[in-house]
Amino acid sequence: MATRFRIGTRKSAMALAQTEEIARRLTAAVPDIDVEIVKFDTTGDTDQTSKLLPHGGKGGAFVAQIRAAVLAGELDAAMHSLKDMPGNEDTPGLVIGATLSRDPPTDALVLRAGVTLDAIRASRGKGFKLGTNAVRRAAYARRLFPDIEVIHFRGAADTRVRKLDNGEKQRLPDGGAVGPADALIMARSGLDRVGLAHRIAYEFSPAEMLPAAGQGIVAVECAAQDWTTRQILSAIDDPAAHACADAEREVLWVLNGHCNSPIAGYSEIAGDQMQLSASVLDLSGNTMIEASRSGPANRPRELGRAVGLDLLAKGAAEIIERSRPR
Repeated sequence: MATRFRIGTRKSAMALAQTEEIARRLTAAVPDIDVEIVKFDTTGDTDQTSKLLPHGGKGGAFVAQIRAAVLAGELDAAMHSLKDMPGNEDTPGLVIGATLSRDPPTDALVLRAGVTLDAIRASRGKGFKLGTNAVRRAAYARRLFPDIEVIHFRGAADTRVRKLDNGEKQRLPDGGAVGPADALIMARSGLDRVGLAHRIAYEFSPAEMLPAAGQGIVAVECAAQDWTTRQILSAIDDPAAHACADAEREVLWVLNGHCNSPIAGYSEIAGDQMQLSASVLDLSGNTMIEASRSGPANRPRELGRAVGLDLLAKGAAEIIERSRPR
């Protein structure tokens, strides 16, 4: 008799594509498993107007409801984009049971028809509106294009591209609207997942725009004491991606960053060594503190802790505190 395995996910096209990939890998790796995908309407998906902060940031908006179902025993596991999981707080009773091999972690520029990157660069962004909901992307965009107007822009990956193409304005909680956008900055991996990679006008290198901690990594979360599920998930865990996730999230933990903090972190493994870079920016993008170290790949949390402490020694706490919601 097949073992039923229930995994929860958001309903967006990207979330479903990621969860279906988990299901394929589990079916191939684990004999006699019957994976059932359970879809959730999370607060962040149903409210496409508000900023995420009133919902408790990305954690409250996209993660909390599915986590609650795992803790209640209604699900065996939950799929998350790792960058949406808060890194400055623990969730008692839950662990990351597996991470899939990392997709490209970089950010990409998507343009509406008639807009070119050359024109944006030549004008330093003046006269153009760039849509994003990520404070990190907004801060880096202001560094790269100092005169660009960054506007609040919400929606799943395919929804944002549709709104860009249709010239739709972004509704605001106060009843107003901004836009339409001329350009978007989005995760390359998300565009790949929903079949929109052809819309990438430019891919930022990590040196230009350091990725968010965990960007490009799909995480599968389960109950800490559910040893059967943890054993099942171990069959699809990618050790390198898991180590990078541990290092990058340790930086977030040390910094006690919140969802309004422009924090970036990205690690790579070469042989038995890991290289980790992280940065903290102010919301304007004018101030940036950076730190980078290398160390044994089998001690990722120690490396993440060291880089986080380097950032604190350079004054990161003050920048983070200034961006903290009052």
